[in-house]
Formats: sequence, C-alpha cells, structure tokens
Amino acid sequence: MLDRRRICQAFAILGAAFAGGFGQSLQLTVLAAEAEDPVQARELMEAGPLGEKTMGRAGAPVTVIEYASLGCPICRVFHKQAFPRFKAGYIDTGKVRYIYREFPIGRASAAAAVAARCVPEKDYFRVNERLMANQGQWTSQEVRPDPIYKLVQDTGLARTTFDSCLANQNITDGLVWVKQRGRKLGVQGTPTFFINGQKVRGVHSYEEMQRLIEPHLTSAAKPA
Repeated sequence: MLDRRRICQAFAILGAAFAGGFGQSLQLTVLAAEAEDPVQARELMEAGPLGEKTMGRAGAPVTVIEYASLGCPICRVFHKQAFPRFKAGYIDTGKVRYIYREFPIGRASAAAAVAARCVPEKDYFRVNERLMANQGQWTSQEVRPDPIYKLVQDTGLARTTFDSCLANQNITDGLVWVKQRGRKLGVQGTPTFFINGQKVRGVHSYEEMQRLIEPHLTSAAKPA
C-alpha cells in the first residue's frame, strides 16, 4: 500500500486542479432549462486522453453529452429520479447516444472521479451512479479515501491497486483535460448537457429532458 504522505500529495494535486466552483452547482436549482447556440461539432465531439464513457448506439439520431460532478447534489437528483427513465426510454431503445464527461468540483469529487476511472470498464457506470447516490458517505472538504474505496471494492479492485490509481498522474491529467475542455465549451456548473450540440442548463427532470430531445428526433425522422 502507498504511504499516506504520497497519497496526500496526490490529493493536493487534485485539489489544485479542480478547486473552486461548487457554489455554481447549487445555483443551477433556480435556472429554467436554457438552450444556447450550438457549438462546433468537431470541438464538442473530441474525446479526451482517457477516452469517452458512453452508452447507447453509436449511430443514434441524438447525442446527449452530460458534464457532471459526482459531488453535485443536483446531479444526484437527476440521476436518481430522471436518469433511469431516460436510459430506458432513449438510450436502450437506440434513440440516444449518451456520453458522460467528468467535471469534478472540489477535491473529494475529483478523487471520486479518479476512483471511478480505476474500476473495470464494465463497472464504470454502475460505480459512478453509486458514488453519486451515496454522496453523504464520502463528500467533505478533505478527501476521505476509505469510504470511497468501500463503494468501489465490490468490483474486485484491490486496495493497493486503488491507492496506486488515486496517485496516477496520467488519470489526473486526463480529467483536468476534460474539465478544461468543458470550460472552453462554456460549461460553468453541473449538470450541463449538450443535446446534438446545443448547450442546456438547469435540466432536473425526465419531462424536461424529453421536451428537449423529442424535437431532434422529429427532425431526424423527416425525409431529407
């Protein structure tokens, strides 16, 4: 197992990379769904050095990209109340390709995002949802690796591997790249969605997401 000093140094790097912005997540509760001008598709669709985390059919008529922080309370509500219906109605039916991108806000959220990147590929989304649903067990101003590990250990990830992964600079650098690219695209808080290139903030419910997606599906179904 890595010594505590080395792990703390890694968390300090994460804290410097992802510091600030937590208040913006809370402020999104007062915003209505707000669609903005489409961004350039090439820039938006550029995958980061760690690769994309995706669900759904690659050729789906609608692509939904979500920038989220695992410690974001609004993200937790969306993923608990709306995401299961969204997945069943749109992703699993081949209508939507979903891309999840990390936008960690705070040191603890950054560490949790790294931990999710450490588990086997098949477990990524399951672990991501679990970390988000159980924010109260691990979120704090300081990083607490023990409760984070408890939420990922059933994937078979050994504690020594977990500790080494948290200190992996390549993963940290990759997540910094994702967040910096998000900022360049205009992401200021979480959750922020891009629906076929259109930036949308303040989505909380399945019904709001449905209203935003359906026009794109109708447009895609029209003869050229």
